[in-house]
Amino acid sequence: MKKNRAIVYLIILVALIFGLGYVAVFGVGADQSGSAKSIDLGLDLAGGVSITYQVTGDEEPSAADMGDTIYKLQQRVDKYSTEAQVYQEGSDRINIEIPGVSDANAVLEELGKPGSLQFLDVNGEEVLNGTDVADAQGGTQQDSMGNSEFVVRLVLTEEGTKKFADATAVAVVNNDPIYIIYDGNVQSAPSVRSVITDGNAVITGMGSFEEADKLASTIRIGGLKLELEELRSNVVGAQLGSEAIRTSLIAGAIGFALVAIFMIGVYYMPGLAAVLALILYTILDVILLDAFEITLTLPGIAGIILSIGMAVDANVIIFARIREELAAGKTVKEATEVGFKKALSAILDGNITTLIAALVLGMKGTGSIKGFAQTLALGIFLSMFTALFVTKFILKVFYALGVQNEKFYGVAKEKKVVNFLSKRMIFIIASVAVILIGVAGMGISQANNGAPLNYSLEFVGGTSTTVTFNEDMSMETIDTTVVPYIEEITGDGNVQSQKVAGSNQVIFKTRTLNVEEREAFNTAMEENFGVDQSTITAESISSTISNEMKADAVVAIVIAAVCMLIYIWIRFKDIRFAASSVLALVHDVLVVLAFYALARVSVGNTFIACMLTIVGYSINATIVIFDRIRENMGTMRNPKDKEELLAMVNKSISQTLSRSIFTSLTTFFMVAALFVFGVTSIREFALPLIVGILCGTYSSICLAGSMWYIFKTKFTGKKAQ
Repeated sequence: MKKNRAIVYLIILVALIFGLGYVAVFGVGADQSGSAKSIDLGLDLAGGVSITYQVTGDEEPSAADMGDTIYKLQQRVDKYSTEAQVYQEGSDRINIEIPGVSDANAVLEELGKPGSLQFLDVNGEEVLNGTDVADAQGGTQQDSMGNSEFVVRLVLTEEGTKKFADATAVAVVNNDPIYIIYDGNVQSAPSVRSVITDGNAVITGMGSFEEADKLASTIRIGGLKLELEELRSNVVGAQLGSEAIRTSLIAGAIGFALVAIFMIGVYYMPGLAAVLALILYTILDVILLDAFEITLTLPGIAGIILSIGMAVDANVIIFARIREELAAGKTVKEATEVGFKKALSAILDGNITTLIAALVLGMKGTGSIKGFAQTLALGIFLSMFTALFVTKFILKVFYALGVQNEKFYGVAKEKKVVNFLSKRMIFIIASVAVILIGVAGMGISQANNGAPLNYSLEFVGGTSTTVTFNEDMSMETIDTTVVPYIEEITGDGNVQSQKVAGSNQVIFKTRTLNVEEREAFNTAMEENFGVDQSTITAESISSTISNEMKADAVVAIVIAAVCMLIYIWIRFKDIRFAASSVLALVHDVLVVLAFYALARVSVGNTFIACMLTIVGYSINATIVIFDRIRENMGTMRNPKDKEELLAMVNKSISQTLSRSIFTSLTTFFMVAALFVFGVTSIREFALPLIVGILCGTYSSICLAGSMWYIFKTKFTGKKAQ
């Protein structure tokens, strides 16, 4: 690259950063598309619509029917946002909260009234009801002439399949239709052309995709076990309040500044190139979050933090390799090319394993888990792009501009090999002891408090208290003056507050309050804010994370772990690498779980995001060390010699030690800033994350290599390959 061309490229790069930066801040057009302001925010950050349904009928619904209805409604409202919440209020009410929406009537009209759904034959006899339908989706297919037509695809339950096979066997003989009745009105009357025995039916004759989608939506909402009627609807404010967003932005800016100072201070010109690439990464992340309509919540912020850490990590791996090549006598140009080439495998393997987890969680997870996965997956793609292409491009520009002296890049000093494996049994025993202490702590908590962990209202439900104040208070005022009184009464920092638009009402969601605590709550409101106690209403609410959602999360995490294990096994051609990686990962999760138990940190919606963040961070750190072990094994004279093998593992860990520490520091800067400047709920999220980062670093350095060495020396036969 010639100097004149490099100058042009640099001008273009700076113009691109400023241009895209302008879009990220101010957006394009009247709707400010592409800007941070237009990103869809979750209930915790922006609020939305709250709709309460009442079960109709004289009999009280069973817990099983309520649970099934809530789960199906959750799947129904996921089309609005992955962060929509459905939970039980009292014994016969269901609340739906949808973020980023301000028109409750529009939602009600589109969502429809959950009512009775029947499939009737020509004699008016019921052949199916809503509970026999597992799913209904609008779509297209090719007709017999090869033309595209709009259809509704039905998937029936096992019981529904048998019923429908019998009904269609009768209807096809007489060419009779089967009527789809919703709330007493005929929605469709498709003719039966053949006997349907496999539980998959297609309704044709739709005039448009919108018509097909509306009928499918009606069938889904009518397929609930309980018939519901609207009781009330409100527009509510953010659960965490605008103060949470403001402090998170401040924390992000400070954390990013610390990362920039660190990278430039340690890596000189490559560090500056990395900072410019990270600025572009952040800008692109903002624009694409809006473009892909990804709902951003507090767990989503965790995904961004992790992906920033991984973007820095990729640069640190590359720069360490460049310095090693410079120390070996190569020129800056040669060292840069070789450094990127040698770092590629570690970067790809680390990012792909984390991406596998993100994709599985995105497909199998629900709610905030899906939002976290989407944010993380986007960040992974962007981080690889900026690290492998943008940073390399900027370094080439710097070189062409005359920055060619190796002093601007730094030369690796000969690293002293630390004998980590000599202390392997100490590390393993210490880790097992911490985990056992955590298990004991959970046992004591179970005995004293009835639960092994300090579950928040998202997991176990709680109390929703509506307070009518004498004035319209801002969320900042509520967060700073009202919430502290509630936190003092409950002894819990996980208090959610929401304003009801157009009124002086504020909804406070807390853990379950007993009679004395409710009285203390009412008294505090009266004495400090002049609230009339008779206007204060309280209802018990169920968990927003249903048992089905918990099961989905567990299944998703297990599948993700298995997929990562298989990938590492295939890439490293040795299952011992995969087993050691997963064991280190499990260790980190258990240690952080022990911290939750012993420190009594509230286990809420962010708990799942925290654990997922640690999984991604831990596996990525371990892969880097294993990649170096794999490389160094190729230079061993006798791979079967235990002493030489031990020395090689120690050498590999020592060679990657600076990467492990520096990546942990940069990620620590981001999370520590959240802890220092965040509101209470954000600090309760950041603190375990800090523990997870430190634990992930420890397990990668002190445990992963040791476990691989133990497996390698103890299981040497072909079965281990």
